[in-house]
Amino acid sequence: MSIREFVENNVETKIAKDVSKNLEISGIVHSTGDEMIVFDNVKESKNKVAVNVFASKDKVAKYLGCEIKDLVPKMINALENPSEPALVETTDHEEQEIDLNKLPILTHTGADGGPYVSSGLIIVKDEELGQNVCFHRGMVFDKNRMALRILERNTMEILKKNGGEVKAAYCIGCGGETLLAAAMAPPIGVNELTIANTLNPIKVVKAKTFDAVLPADAEIIMEGTLSINEKHSEGPFVDLTETPDIVRQEPIFTIEKIYTRPNYIYHALLPGGFEHKILMGMPREPTVFSEVKKAGIDIKDVSVNPGGTSWLHVLIKINKQSDEDGKKTIEAGMKGHTSAKHFFIVDKDIDIYNPLEVEWAMATRFQADKDLYTFPGEKGSSLDPSGDPETRKTCKAGFDYTMPIDKIKHMTKQPFPKFNIEEYR
Repeated sequence: MSIREFVENNVETKIAKDVSKNLEISGIVHSTGDEMIVFDNVKESKNKVAVNVFASKDKVAKYLGCEIKDLVPKMINALENPSEPALVETTDHEEQEIDLNKLPILTHTGADGGPYVSSGLIIVKDEELGQNVCFHRGMVFDKNRMALRILERNTMEILKKNGGEVKAAYCIGCGGETLLAAAMAPPIGVNELTIANTLNPIKVVKAKTFDAVLPADAEIIMEGTLSINEKHSEGPFVDLTETPDIVRQEPIFTIEKIYTRPNYIYHALLPGGFEHKILMGMPREPTVFSEVKKAGIDIKDVSVNPGGTSWLHVLIKINKQSDEDGKKTIEAGMKGHTSAKHFFIVDKDIDIYNPLEVEWAMATRFQADKDLYTFPGEKGSSLDPSGDPETRKTCKAGFDYTMPIDKIKHMTKQPFPKFNIEEYR
């Protein structure tokens, strides 16, 4: 299923009124929660803008045709069993004039350094390592150039290995399986499109200017040259934590070709919004689950929760078998999500999606002198505004909210008899 088909069949709100891509669309979306919204008439463009397409686990599960409880197992299966997508010879894409100003690229807040593509996937390829697909935000500063925020892994490794410059594609408006796979960050050398294909079968098409395959259903495809040999200031950008990221000198992507589907829909992702949190945080849940399971822990569930910006906090539910399981789970969780800062471990009777239950576990089962583990000087996330923005050094912590094995009976909530109040009215 393409993102276009999913939007057309599941849109919750259509806005026909003329709106601007500069601050107005982002402001409207921010005020409406996780509703899927389509803006039919954008003042600066002839094309529609869709927002909050995958803004909840319910929406993602609906797209993938499964239940919410099946999302983590489905993602684990895709990571462990990648498969080659079908190659098609042609698509319905049409070549467009190279002018980024004619695309409905949003300026989200008054603090932003410029218009930003926040849902785009960069695809690069190395002869030895193969193809890599990854999210990278792009700040437009010219009609054919943008500065991309690129961290020190995968895309950057391929850039450095190839003299600082590679051909690349920037794909906007991809399907949910492709977006999830791109956010899973498998080891370099794994083509994320093969993970996407196991999540939900996709088709790919050959790039027009270099040896790579691209999602055939992407609404917009740009091809060009990505270079770290020339840089441009990038930022500020209000990111996942809803606080402004700093200005950096970042690689430049020079667009040499743009082609789009007829009457393309521009997929805009509100920074720090529900969709941003889902697509960034949820793909870390299977990697945490797998690492904890590898450590010999009977893990039941994991949530990279919105309260922790869907990035910095990880909640893990386990069936505790020994008093060492809490600490082991924390250490394994840190391997599964290296950017997270705080890890909260609870017993199998706690609902990790209910913050009141998690806080109750802290209040009744946690002793800070025995159950708090700190890891100072660890490399964390550049998104953490309290950490060092350049070195990414932070103090990580693990909170073991599980019961000691010998006190389970004493520390477990006791059930009350259940009655139907309607029988007493």
